[in-house]
Amino acid sequence: MTDIIEKPLHSEISNSSYPTRPNDMTVLGVVDFADCDQCSPYPNRWSSIRERISAPAAEFMGAFILCLLGCGGNCQANLSANKSVSASPAGNVVTSNLSWAIGLSLGVWISVNHSGGHLNPAVTIAFATVRGFPWKKVPIYLLAQLLGALCGAGVVYATYFNAITIVEGGSDIRTIAVSGNLFGTYAADYIPSVSAFFAEFIGSAMLITGIFMLTDKRNGPLPPGVLPVGIFLLLLGIGSALGMDTGAALNPTRDLGPRILTAMVGYGSAVFNFRNQYWLWCPILGPIFGMVVAAFFYDAMLYRGSDSITNRPSEEAERHHLHSCTHNKRDGVAGIV
Repeated sequence: MTDIIEKPLHSEISNSSYPTRPNDMTVLGVVDFADCDQCSPYPNRWSSIRERISAPAAEFMGAFILCLLGCGGNCQANLSANKSVSASPAGNVVTSNLSWAIGLSLGVWISVNHSGGHLNPAVTIAFATVRGFPWKKVPIYLLAQLLGALCGAGVVYATYFNAITIVEGGSDIRTIAVSGNLFGTYAADYIPSVSAFFAEFIGSAMLITGIFMLTDKRNGPLPPGVLPVGIFLLLLGIGSALGMDTGAALNPTRDLGPRILTAMVGYGSAVFNFRNQYWLWCPILGPIFGMVVAAFFYDAMLYRGSDSITNRPSEEAERHHLHSCTHNKRDGVAGIV
């Protein structure tokens, strides 16, 4: 049997086929495919899947953080005012406004490089209407934002369940006036419905105007990491100045997600029947109309970017470009040659 030569293993063939050097970085997990033009940007199956779901996942996470900190700030400030819960208040209207501003700032920070950091259906619809954001992406963005807000509010409710029970007077008692308004937004008793809609319209218009202002390159390129700080100051200012009448929803899912949560945990249909479906025409339609109108006004008056519908070239301008500019470029190349 000595005439039979033992065949080398496949691993031995593979290893001997490529010369190795001491400095080669061939250890699994060290190779960076992103720096190689010859390799796929997706080194494994999950990286390919992540590329498809990262945008809605980022919107979910951002909306989750927004409602986690925002609703949590509301609960801490209001529930701690009850002597049976806390010996001294652990917050006030200032800390509530800070919580919402910090929540939005961190939510934008985690999502802006993956999805644009909308976290708000009114922002998404405004960008789709005025700035060319693909309408086919709008439904998945809106769904991700709603689920993120719902889950964020759910975590807050679970965290403060015992405190809510003490303040309400029992685990089977849940009312809007005592704790339901810590999650959804409800207009103050003194304000009529038209004024409530107007308050949401104006606050939302200011929010999208600030977003466009911060992202407009003609205002100067922002250093890395400054956008979330600007968003923080923007929401803090709006909440502090315009939040008393309606609670400054400014965001359909910031209101609808927590509102659905309250309906699920015992507050019942009253959260939707308040003021003849207030939930629809004020915190949903108010922000959407406010942002679309303000976005169009900003672009029509100030914005020069080519991504806006107000700056799309006319047919005459396109024909002139194709006829004159293209020929000039060709002539210039021919002269160089």
